[in-house]
Amino acid sequence: MPGYRMFLCAVVAGALMFVDTHFTRMELVRAQLSTLVAPIQRVVSLPSDILNWGALALSDQRALVEENARLREQLLTLSHRVQRMASLTAENVRLRELLDAAQERDVPYLTAELLSLDPDPFTHQMVIDRGRRDGVYAGQPVMDSSGLAGQVSELSAYSSRVLLVTDASHALPVQVNRNGLRFIIQGTGSYDALKVLHVPDTADIRVGDLLVSSGLAGRFPVGYPVARVTEVGHDPGEPFAAVKAEPVARLQRSRHFLLLFPPEPALNVVEGRWEPELDPLAIEAAVQLGALLSTPVSEEER
Repeated sequence: MPGYRMFLCAVVAGALMFVDTHFTRMELVRAQLSTLVAPIQRVVSLPSDILNWGALALSDQRALVEENARLREQLLTLSHRVQRMASLTAENVRLRELLDAAQERDVPYLTAELLSLDPDPFTHQMVIDRGRRDGVYAGQPVMDSSGLAGQVSELSAYSSRVLLVTDASHALPVQVNRNGLRFIIQGTGSYDALKVLHVPDTADIRVGDLLVSSGLAGRFPVGYPVARVTEVGHDPGEPFAAVKAEPVARLQRSRHFLLLFPPEPALNVVEGRWEPELDPLAIEAAVQLGALLSTPVSEEER
């Protein structure tokens, strides 16, 4: 009896395959059978779907709890820093008033979002969604939430190309935040490495020192983080030390950036440079002084 059943099943299966191969009407039958079987498939897969959903919900909840704890800790840390910063700011204002110094102006900025990265591995550039229509200019500093990322190199109406600080053709003047020593930092073509040029072997620079923009080239504002020293090598036969640094900007992870504008009216943009305005009275006094110094003095006046 079991043998006959197996034989009968084999014959029916062969007949169905033959009919499915030679008759197009079987496609309609197959579609109707699939419609009838679909609820059964859903019921069969329901337990596994429930288990997967529960595991995902638990993992998401755990991740949210951990992220919430991290954010609370970060909030406390930032609150402490803000309180300390408020005290330092007030002290700085009092000291400037004692010195009768000019107050520092806030730097205006424009937010931008990453559109694309240059696929060339030897060129570190990116494209952002701000252009000439938004007031962007060539040479404008670009930074992320951690530090300076680069400068605008090319412009179009609605987008801009940014040359990153890690590009081998990019260099900018920096200073050691700890003691004010000034150097030039240059890209190496690697996203996690920069080199500090022409550092005397006896210079006071250490691993961990923060390098900030010095503002001497007139293109970048003063005091923005650029890199942190990772290696200082001394060769007895060389006059300069081999100093390497790592950029503080998260160039491979950041998607949102800030375009910095010179404060008004203290600074104006002149061909992509941050140049101060001069008082007309000071200019006139300088001209008169120069004319006085250039006038020849007679023997009697001497």
